[in-house]
Amino acid sequence: MARSTPVKKALRSLTWLVIIMAALAGLNTAASVLAANTKDDTGKWFAGASWVPELALDLQGGTQLTLAAQNTEGGSVTSQQLNQAVNIIRQRINATGVSESQINTQGTNNIVVSIPGKPDKATIDRIEAAAKLTFRPVLTTSAATNAAVGGDSATASPTPYTPPASLPATPSAKPTDASDLNQITPRLQDLYTNYDCKAPGDVTTAPDDEPLVTCDADGTAKFVLGPVEVSGADISNATSGLAQDSQGATTGQWAVNLTFNGDGSKDFSSVTNRLVKLQSPQNQFAIVLDGTVITAPATNAAITNGKAQITGNFTAESAKTLADQLKYGALPINFQVQSNENISATLGTAQLIGGLVAGLIGLILVIIYSVIQYRALAFVTVLSLGVAAALTYLVIAIMSWRVDYRLSLAGVAGLIVAIGITADSFIVYFERIRDELRDGRGLESAVEAGWKRALRTILASDSINFLAAVVLYVLAVSDVKGFAFTLLLTTLIDVVVVVLFTHPMMQLIARSRFFGEGHRFSGLDPAALGAVYRGRAQFRAPVVDGKRQRSAGEAQRRQTIAERKAQQNAGTTGSTTDGKDD
Repeated sequence: MARSTPVKKALRSLTWLVIIMAALAGLNTAASVLAANTKDDTGKWFAGASWVPELALDLQGGTQLTLAAQNTEGGSVTSQQLNQAVNIIRQRINATGVSESQINTQGTNNIVVSIPGKPDKATIDRIEAAAKLTFRPVLTTSAATNAAVGGDSATASPTPYTPPASLPATPSAKPTDASDLNQITPRLQDLYTNYDCKAPGDVTTAPDDEPLVTCDADGTAKFVLGPVEVSGADISNATSGLAQDSQGATTGQWAVNLTFNGDGSKDFSSVTNRLVKLQSPQNQFAIVLDGTVITAPATNAAITNGKAQITGNFTAESAKTLADQLKYGALPINFQVQSNENISATLGTAQLIGGLVAGLIGLILVIIYSVIQYRALAFVTVLSLGVAAALTYLVIAIMSWRVDYRLSLAGVAGLIVAIGITADSFIVYFERIRDELRDGRGLESAVEAGWKRALRTILASDSINFLAAVVLYVLAVSDVKGFAFTLLLTTLIDVVVVVLFTHPMMQLIARSRFFGEGHRFSGLDPAALGAVYRGRAQFRAPVVDGKRQRSAGEAQRRQTIAERKAQQNAGTTGSTTDGKDD
């Protein structure tokens, strides 16, 4: 088997880079064509596909709603209720697929919602609606699928499904209670069979006295639920803490503790007395917030004292989240739109232009520095920056329509910072090559030896940037996440570009006559760099005369301690030998 040469390795790496870029460009092109020309369900997978990345609120502008919270039971709205209302509104907006929205409180009873673009009426109606928490018995449940099952009507549809009108909508026998399976009519069974938990904008609603088909918050399970039997308004308190056994000892597992008021205690006692006698899944009690199941625990005992405990695979954080949802989920609050204004992106556009100008100036300075420092070698820097920019643009364009990523001003700042990160990798590599040339190696050998030394440094530097971006993304909020995300993305792309483009390009140009022979404008002239050539276990300093005096001084400054000692020892040995010859 023939040994792989540096040229073959370089061509192989460049081929992989071309394949990756062609695949990304092809995917975005195909998605754009399908989104524009396909009217069936297939085209909806690529909805919004375009070569222009989506912009966030600060760059695109959008709509700002000011909502006044009103307590339907009289009295004022507490700060805790207002904060929980913000969380519920945020969940509702995220459920519609809108990203980069901003929801904040204003004063003592106002909530300001800012959404990119112009929201439709359904989104505004969902924001205004009061939160509704209910308890419903589970009739049947199964793992959610994104494709309907059975018959000609079975299609993988991302849109809300409507059963045929010909199917009966009334039960064949009158249900005896809310857990009676006679609640499931042929029409309801067809809806459940063909129900798609991933259908965008599918708002699940049903009257309190009728069964409901819905899914859990993660879209991993779907349910047929019986009529409402307990209202969330009957919860007087909900807390999280470590569960205790009958002896009062802590079990080490987190749990959510519920306390009902008088009416709630009676209703919950009646329901749990019935559910505890049933088989799974009919012994489950679904807690439904805004039409979505947030949890569906099984009933292990009849609760007659109005105090229930929900156990499961909770962490301290998830238990507290569920307790807050139960405590404030049935908020006696509705919202009245005080103002509906269009947000101008003028300020963001001006800042974007300023940022792009600053980035362009920085890019020009990097190129000027490369030309002065590395002469013709600067063209590798320019090409590498171009490849990195193309890869970044392709990835962001695809993410815009695939995961609804929106580029904010902070994200643009992360892209500008990436110029310095990418240029730093090139400088490390080039300087390693020049160090090897100063040590007397030929260019091809210097490229390979310099790469082995530079790669460790580049990976260490990019690893630090990567970890910093991850920590910043996890701990930061709002726009700072956009900066952290683009910094993380460009750090990964920097590694790809250096490995698949910069190094292979150096392997190829090292065989050219212009660079291989060390032309004085190549940036890799050994004589101009002040090379130190090896002899038989000896070092010979470069000749110092005229224009080479500066190069010799540079070589002396760049020598390591070991090289200086070796050169001094070599000089001492040479002097002694000369003395003997005399």
